[in-house]
Amino acid sequence: MRLYDFGPAANSRRVRIFLSEKGIEIPIVELNVREDAQFKEPFTTMNPFHCVPFLELDDGTVIAESISICRYLEELHPEPSLFGRNAAQRATIDMWNRRVELDGFMPALHASRNDIPLFKGRVVPGTRTDLEQLPEMVQRGKEMLDIFLARLDPQLANNAFIADANISIADITCYFVINMANHFEMNIKSKYPNIFRWHKEFSTRPSTEA
Repeated sequence: MRLYDFGPAANSRRVRIFLSEKGIEIPIVELNVREDAQFKEPFTTMNPFHCVPFLELDDGTVIAESISICRYLEELHPEPSLFGRNAAQRATIDMWNRRVELDGFMPALHASRNDIPLFKGRVVPGTRTDLEQLPEMVQRGKEMLDIFLARLDPQLANNAFIADANISIADITCYFVINMANHFEMNIKSKYPNIFRWHKEFSTRPSTEA
């Protein structure tokens, strides 16, 4: 089993934090996506979506998408659980993780790719494209983030973590949402104090250095 990733990529770091929290060690192959390594063989055949990370199993099966990789590894290493130990926990964690991804991660991702010069020609993940960066998508992404953050902040008023009494995959996903939101100076400390407290505490976890 080998994990193909690129150190700075948010989705790659999501999986590495997951591995660290679980205490799992997997050989890692670094692909420099800034130099288009993912578009070269054998990687483009292994993962035609051209995104990192992706996991190659011993039988040659390739699992792309960070959450799918984490779910697979959770099945192999159920403790400590980051997806829930019973039906109610699993559904609640899945609900929050989906909301974080759809309402937070994706708007932040597209805002970042349409704002940061590094992503010129790469506004759609896994592509090389002539699509131009659009300032309108940056603004809309920030507006969508504000809606999401306003909904999340009350959830963290009396909870140490987002979906459960313990850390879950939803917290790992949301950690990167707030990292991206901070790039846009969204004034989280004063507008969303519960999120600010949660993110500050999460940032002290050793796994965030993975």
